[in-house]
Amino acid sequence: MNELTANWNYPSHISVGAGRVKEVPMACKYLRMQSPLLITDPGLAELSMVREAVARCNEANLRCGLFSNIQSNPTGQNVRDGVAAYRAGGHDGVIAFGGGSALDAAKAIALMVGQERPLWDFEDIGDNWTRVKASGIAAIVAVPTTAGTGSEVGRAAVITDTEQQIKRIIFHPSLLPGRVILDPELTLALPAKITAATGMDALSHNLEAFCCPFYHPMADGIAMEGIRLVKDYLPRAVENGSNLEARTQMLVASLMGATAFQKGLGGMHAIAHSLGALYGAHHGLLNAILMPYIVKANQALIEARIERLGHFLLLKHTGFDGFLDWILAMRSHLGIPHDLLSIDIDATQAARIGKMAAVDSAAGGNPIAFNAEEYAKIFTRAVNGTL
Repeated sequence: MNELTANWNYPSHISVGAGRVKEVPMACKYLRMQSPLLITDPGLAELSMVREAVARCNEANLRCGLFSNIQSNPTGQNVRDGVAAYRAGGHDGVIAFGGGSALDAAKAIALMVGQERPLWDFEDIGDNWTRVKASGIAAIVAVPTTAGTGSEVGRAAVITDTEQQIKRIIFHPSLLPGRVILDPELTLALPAKITAATGMDALSHNLEAFCCPFYHPMADGIAMEGIRLVKDYLPRAVENGSNLEARTQMLVASLMGATAFQKGLGGMHAIAHSLGALYGAHHGLLNAILMPYIVKANQALIEARIERLGHFLLLKHTGFDGFLDWILAMRSHLGIPHDLLSIDIDATQAARIGKMAAVDSAAGGNPIAFNAEEYAKIFTRAVNGTL
């Protein structure tokens, strides 16, 4: 094995390396699947990587089906449709194949195929997760094709409730996929803009986990290294999409972010979830735009921690202002807009967004417990580009 090929067992069984997508049938068999349902998005369903994965499964005597009726921000109806397809095809496991939306939808479908209660009964509030019939959760093999959400090692799925126009987090410990395959070759065709937005999403997960005030030194260590990998490799992946080393390290940074945010997230995600539900905008791009505004708003309680991070990253100026300048410079270098108005989000619904963000589950990990009015002000600054 070369240094970028490995097998890990934390937080799940993870196979890393170019070409390892060929191991999907083996992963399915390890989890005792005979008839997996490969779940992906409509765009990927038309590509050779998905067709080849299905063909490999069938050649290995696995009766593999395909479901791709998933929106970019998956909805409750997408999950219900997937459950219907799973049951109609007599499937016994799920291959979650794609970006964060496909992975989240697939995990929610795997959960719901064995439940009698409705999906929203399992929202990550209090002890709702104990309502799940754990024995009914289908086995999951996860194959990410973007380096951003880290959903392949997450125990939750973010699903949009279109009736209430909010995103809900569905949680159960057994949603952690049993097998994960990180194959950088699957990310080579990603356009630079998607590479940048998803990579900044990975940064947002690591950074918010690191700044979250809860006591979890293991998550802090993972988050710091995840941030370093983004700093060193995201610009390379954007500038040269065929750079396998950069693509591999960004997949790892993404995975690390989702591992670290077991500690918690924060205001970036609280606002981004709200905007995603209302506007359907790309989650990673929202986090990328919101990032400096949330960091600045939290300055009073994170300044010492950010300075420590600046030293670790070997920034020229290691203080809070130097770190903020690094974020702004990298966003500019990657072509990320500075304000929300650039992606057609104005301040018309500021009060509503403030209220939604204040009660979003991610807000509980923010260093400062902002109220609805304060979140509305932060959002408005992000709309106007005023730090």
